[in-house]
Amino acid sequence: MTGPFPKDTMTASDPATSSAPHGAAPRAGALGHLRVLDLSRVLAGPWCTQNLADMGADVIKIEKPGEGDDTRHWGPPFFADAAGTPTEHACYFAACNRNKRSVTVDMATPEGQELIRELARQSDVLVENFKTGGLARYGLDYESLRNLNPRLIYCSVTGFGQTGPYAQRAGYDLLVQAMSGLMSITGRADSEPGGGPLRVGVAVIDLFTGMYATSAILSALEARHHTGRGQHIDMALLDVAMAVLANQGTGYLNSGSVPGRQGNTHPSVVPYQDFPTADGNMLLAIGNDGQFARFCAAAGVDWAKDTRFATNAGRVTHREILVPLMAAITRTRPTADWINLLEDKAVPCGPINHIGQAFDDPQVQHRGLRVEQERYPGAQPPAGEHINRVVTTASPMRLSDTPPTLRHAPPALGQHTEQVLREHLGVDAQRMAALRAKGVV
Repeated sequence: MTGPFPKDTMTASDPATSSAPHGAAPRAGALGHLRVLDLSRVLAGPWCTQNLADMGADVIKIEKPGEGDDTRHWGPPFFADAAGTPTEHACYFAACNRNKRSVTVDMATPEGQELIRELARQSDVLVENFKTGGLARYGLDYESLRNLNPRLIYCSVTGFGQTGPYAQRAGYDLLVQAMSGLMSITGRADSEPGGGPLRVGVAVIDLFTGMYATSAILSALEARHHTGRGQHIDMALLDVAMAVLANQGTGYLNSGSVPGRQGNTHPSVVPYQDFPTADGNMLLAIGNDGQFARFCAAAGVDWAKDTRFATNAGRVTHREILVPLMAAITRTRPTADWINLLEDKAVPCGPINHIGQAFDDPQVQHRGLRVEQERYPGAQPPAGEHINRVVTTASPMRLSDTPPTLRHAPPALGQHTEQVLREHLGVDAQRMAALRAKGVV
């Protein structure tokens, strides 16, 4: 970390490396009393455990020696070294592994399995995303570990769940976006240029699954306060994808009407889409009749008095008439002029940014959504380690008393192996050397 963080952003918990906002004393996060054993890879599971880590939990990430999480190699883009030369380290990994400690253990070995069991015995939560039943052969499944630690909350993340005809299938975000119907409502209509199903621009089902898993784990922790027992959580990407169809899914279930793709327009609200301007495009998100009336007054038109357009239901019915009329008006001013005109009239209007413009936005900067950390704060990186400075997007969770904390940058592979095994399992230098010689760690 490079210094104090702005107001309303993540705080630093190590006074030796950085300070909390406004000189306040560093605070442990809301989950600072918890230990999480992270056996997950790629995105859904790591997104969940990063949420827990940001809120203060001690997350120990178990990775395969010499290889690590798949996303360490998913590039480009790759991190650059001090000379600006791309390395073999992918940026993807950094997106979902902040605040964790990386420990390399080969769970295919009996010694590695025993190390993980010892860590599980001391943990509150375990998160894994192996194929259904995949950890049973290592003695690391829920039933095995529950006998060692009845308080353990064990969260399994799979494509299709622990039961059902697809339980043994591997599941990936893109596959589930297609199977759930999400791609059928994403993209332009087949009748338009460029029409056809599209995936969402990020792995949104993985991310939603990570968020639902976080909520489920917090619920299980609350239940444990009353029962004293842990439990098994069965999270499936397909289940989550069906749930987040939200109004589109509920609309189908109650009307029998299958929704289709319609680009950036909304099936139930008009005008709620992009519009051309004199120098590009803007987004109007007019969600009620009052906003529409204020837009009309600002634009100098009397459409709010037209019975076809006065109500949202009327605007939806007559969208094919209204939208071209609005487009002709919006083309008369640049995007910035429209934003300035409508901002003080409470009419939702904004630019359509690329990601660089979004991070340069003054509101994004004020909220401190860019955070910079060092893997080896105050120390020289080990020989051969080319990556020290890592920039990520801050947690959006804002708690007044126990905000998210910054403790560890996304770690190098195995960066904390000796520290964790020494501190938590009492592994001395002699045993560590033996484990390394056998390739266990």
